[in-house]
Amino acid sequence: MRLWKLQLQRLADDLRMPITVCHLPPGTSKWNRIEHRLFSFITANWRGKPLISHKVIVELIAATTTDAGLKVRSQLDTNTYPAGVKVSEAELQAVNLVRHAFDGDWNCTIQPSAPPPT
Repeated sequence: MRLWKLQLQRLADDLRMPITVCHLPPGTSKWNRIEHRLFSFITANWRGKPLISHKVIVELIAATTTDAGLKVRSQLDTNTYPAGVKVSEAELQAVNLVRHAFDGDWNCTIQPSAPPPT
């Protein structure tokens, strides 16, 4: 979570715009409409097919559609990501995170860092 916040701060700085994050608290994903609209159809689409490679999985996900017009796009992320990256307390404290009044442990906005004085 620390690295994720740090990377969101870098993205907010690069884009020069705030990024708002809203999570569903643990145990509430059963009410997440996106999960129900999307994942049930993906699961049905690959039912009975052997998931033998990343290519097969990505193609099956991308081939998912519904009668209501849902279309899924999918691509394989071939980047490598190092494990064990440590974020220092100073780096974490530098994240310009504003907790929301409602459920601030789960919902926040990361504001771009102030530009250095000129």
